[in-house]
Amino acid sequence: MKKIFYTIILALGFLACTDNFEEANRDHFRISDAELDQDFNRLGSPFQGLLSNLFGHQIEEDLCHDNWVRHLGTPTPFVGGVNNTTYYPRWNSYWGRIYGSVMSPAAQVIKQSDEGGYEVFSAWAKLLQAYGISKLTVFHGPVIYSNFGISGEAHIYDSEPDLYNQLFADLDAIQAIFNANSDYAGLKKFDASYNGDMEKWSKFINSLRLRLAIRISKVAPALAKTQGEKALKGGLISSNGDNFTVSLYGGKIPMNVICFEWGDTRMGSGMESFGIGLKDNRIKSYFAPASDNTLYPDHPDWPYKGIHSGAHLDAKDQRLTYSTINESFKSVSSRRSFTYSEVCHLKAEAALREWADAGDAKENYEEGIKASFADWGAGGVDAYLADATSTPIDYVDPKEPKNNFTSRSTVTVAWNEADSDELKLEKIITQKYLNGFSNANEVWADHRRTGYPKLPYNTKNDSNADYGVIAADDFLKRWPFPNGERNNNQDGVADATSKMGGPDEIGTRLWWDTGGSNF
Repeated sequence: MKKIFYTIILALGFLACTDNFEEANRDHFRISDAELDQDFNRLGSPFQGLLSNLFGHQIEEDLCHDNWVRHLGTPTPFVGGVNNTTYYPRWNSYWGRIYGSVMSPAAQVIKQSDEGGYEVFSAWAKLLQAYGISKLTVFHGPVIYSNFGISGEAHIYDSEPDLYNQLFADLDAIQAIFNANSDYAGLKKFDASYNGDMEKWSKFINSLRLRLAIRISKVAPALAKTQGEKALKGGLISSNGDNFTVSLYGGKIPMNVICFEWGDTRMGSGMESFGIGLKDNRIKSYFAPASDNTLYPDHPDWPYKGIHSGAHLDAKDQRLTYSTINESFKSVSSRRSFTYSEVCHLKAEAALREWADAGDAKENYEEGIKASFADWGAGGVDAYLADATSTPIDYVDPKEPKNNFTSRSTVTVAWNEADSDELKLEKIITQKYLNGFSNANEVWADHRRTGYPKLPYNTKNDSNADYGVIAADDFLKRWPFPNGERNNNQDGVADATSKMGGPDEIGTRLWWDTGGSNF
């Protein structure tokens, strides 16, 4: 009897254990499928990576457009001083970042969302794909978008006209889903930018539409006007509280690492010329005074010194005493990606182009400057707006006179209704340039599209037949397709090059970069 009793007890114990066998034996350090599906975790968890990888790092930003627009300058003569900054291509992996860390994982989210009926998550992933591609095309022109992931067609690039039409159509579809789900709360847990606020995401979509419309306004004026006016009617980013910022998720903004940990970036010569010349207090938020007070005898009241990009450099140590970025960038928790100030300046240009609902150019221009000063914590905006005499200054490099330049610009800040539209546009784009620090992708596009601001040319130009020649009085126009594509997708690159209408070189203008007058 005793034996039977123990047998029953053991059997009951075994049944009790096996009832919870999966829980008892699973790895508690891994997330289960059930936990992934709970509260949209499986769909939402990739968005931190999608958002973070909209930006690049040293070889995708700092040694590319940050230098090309003279926001920043490197003290380091990389590869014997012959590199990206001197117009000889060495590095850029933004293509791989966008396709590997935005397009591909977003495609997985879209597939899972569509299968599960989660249309808002699918639309959000598509929006980040569209935004990433809108930034990547600024480098290369034709890119792979509408055919991405399609078997047998995935290597085919979109021409730029087709790409912009597809982007506008996708923004329509995405916005329709967002508007139909205005009270949807599913994104909130994963959205460090807008906390799941669908209205703010809709404003971002309209603002992106306006940015793209302005970008193509010279080459496709009718399409640009139609899309721009649709954006203007739809509701845009309308205050600094609506700014689209991307969380660093506990990490460091790249230029903080590049500046303070590696010593490879400093204030750019363009920021010195325009910022100090126009008496712009924002540069105090962007940069720290130079640590050598002998570097700026021509402007002692503004103790900042920049490095000219595309310059003659001998040794890194020569210019480490030039202005670093501001110490405040060591503690930022997010970075700007699309600001109210930019939207105001887009509206100011739209007003010059007489687009409906754009408002008054002067009011938009001045509101954009006020918003930027407030966003960057700079004072003195009223005096700045009234200044009709200060102009950009010439640049002097105390270490190498060959890098000196005379400012090509005589632009002032104060708005004058008697000015030509061309001069008004120069003022608008110059202010977009000054506001766009730490976010120079669109600044670079504006500079090529309009010729403004009138930046200094390279003093060292190493362009040659390898990747194309840039004239001494001109600027790099685009970035070649990556070698991975050139080597492994030769047919696709050949097709893309034919669609571009010029060789796969750094001097080939993109579709919207028409040159000549802006009006």
